[in-house]
Amino acid sequence: METTHDVFNQPAPLTDYNLFVNHRPMRDALRFNAPGLDTDDLDELGVMLGSGEMQVHAMLANVNAPQLRTHDRFGHRADTVSFHPSYHALMAAAAGAGLHGTPWAGGEHAHLRRAAGFMLFTELEPSILCPISMTYAVMPALQGNPAIAAEWGPKLANRRYDGRFVAASDKSAVTMGMGMTEKQGGSDVRANTTRATADGSDAWGARYRLVGHKWFFSAPMCDAFLVLAQAPAGLSCFFLPRWLPDGTVNPIRIQRLKDKLGNKANASSEVEFHGAQAWLVGEEGRGVPQILEMGNMTRLDCALGTSGLMRQALSLALHHTAQRHAFGKPLIEQPLMRNVLADLALESEAATALSLRLARAFDRPGDRQELLMRRLLTPVSKFWVCKRGSHFAQEAMECQGGNGYVEEGGEGVMARIYREMPLNSIWEGAGNIMALDLLRALRKGGEVADALAAELAPARGAHAAFDRFAASLPQRIDEATAETDGRRLAQDVALAVQAALLRQHAPDFVFEAFCASRLAGDWGQAFGTLPSTVDFDAIVSRAMPT
Repeated sequence: METTHDVFNQPAPLTDYNLFVNHRPMRDALRFNAPGLDTDDLDELGVMLGSGEMQVHAMLANVNAPQLRTHDRFGHRADTVSFHPSYHALMAAAAGAGLHGTPWAGGEHAHLRRAAGFMLFTELEPSILCPISMTYAVMPALQGNPAIAAEWGPKLANRRYDGRFVAASDKSAVTMGMGMTEKQGGSDVRANTTRATADGSDAWGARYRLVGHKWFFSAPMCDAFLVLAQAPAGLSCFFLPRWLPDGTVNPIRIQRLKDKLGNKANASSEVEFHGAQAWLVGEEGRGVPQILEMGNMTRLDCALGTSGLMRQALSLALHHTAQRHAFGKPLIEQPLMRNVLADLALESEAATALSLRLARAFDRPGDRQELLMRRLLTPVSKFWVCKRGSHFAQEAMECQGGNGYVEEGGEGVMARIYREMPLNSIWEGAGNIMALDLLRALRKGGEVADALAAELAPARGAHAAFDRFAASLPQRIDEATAETDGRRLAQDVALAVQAALLRQHAPDFVFEAFCASRLAGDWGQAFGTLPSTVDFDAIVSRAMPT
């Protein structure tokens, strides 16, 4: 057969590289937030996550979606979900890296180290991290029931992974999920209708029977869940196991799995409770404050996850444009493309800086400044980093052209990232919820504003645009009464803190380009609108994966 053409000018896949060593902004941020931190384990994790073997697992876990089995072949209720073996391989790797409950077992910089690992893992595959994230997040809230916390805590921190559908008493390692939202309420959980009726007490404390439903019940094959339900004293938090202490299965009926835009490897479900047994966590009627402890952790993970996705999308764009030629030279050398890539690199580094700064605050619960910054930066980071994610992914995809848009049986990683990006912005409270949460934090008085001023102080005097931008924030915070101002204020607090962080642990050319583009008042908004005075070559070189 006559040959029609030779295939050339097509980039090789980005594979078998060290995600951590190649992430210079992350390494610089870790040195700033935790001087002297031993990163050997992150180095090893970076090698594993960048390997071709793990990339195949990520592809297979997404292509082979979870399958719901409501009944067995004899007609008995089963209510189980089966996963491809690659899903279990990824879960075992994430648990082995301590990305779930391990930080609560103690250790210096445990939350920051875990945050860096979580970001790196997201570059490989984000959707299996849903049960990993929730297992991490439940630990503070679970302290509201000391008996359950004592029995389950060590298993939640165990670095093993046991995906069997058996009683927790037969396992050394378990995972947990959550169920908050219902059809009629969404983020307004006070509208929940699921009822909790007292059913005696036992070694785990006050026991209840739940009747109702959950519209989003993520990772239904977890061993237990924290859920909200209406008790006689009001909305309350409950511990809901899949298997009961007597060895029988709790009547949690999985109605169907969600057919989602992305997040394909994760089983998100709709469930009904038919008299399911659950145990009170905290006080009756105090469910929302109890569950907010969990929400803070999962919101941190939303920012970390989007930052990881940004980094991977940037790496793919840089790798592609360095190999692909157009109009006589590599795409990466074309002036407009170089502007786009540099702008994406700035956004990625700023997101990494802000997310890791927030993670540091969780390692210092006794420090008043850190507690205030945790309260301020949790909604700010969740809002801004996640809000930028979808726009970032679209621009990075455009750098690859049509090749970026093609799925090709799961091998199109950029397409997978693009479908995943909107989720972190929606999950755990969409943008408006985060803006309202920020306004609530600012209404607590001048202490939060003073903490922000201290956070920005190290960058004062370094750039005129930064000084003007930062100087305008105190009055705006004092006057932050209208809800309609919430989103803009969240954006601007995020930008100011990002700039201050870049001043302290990024090269001057990164800080100056960020201030000139984001804070100078003439920001073009679209990526690729950096002023011509920016050092494009230095920024692109800093971000380039080897």
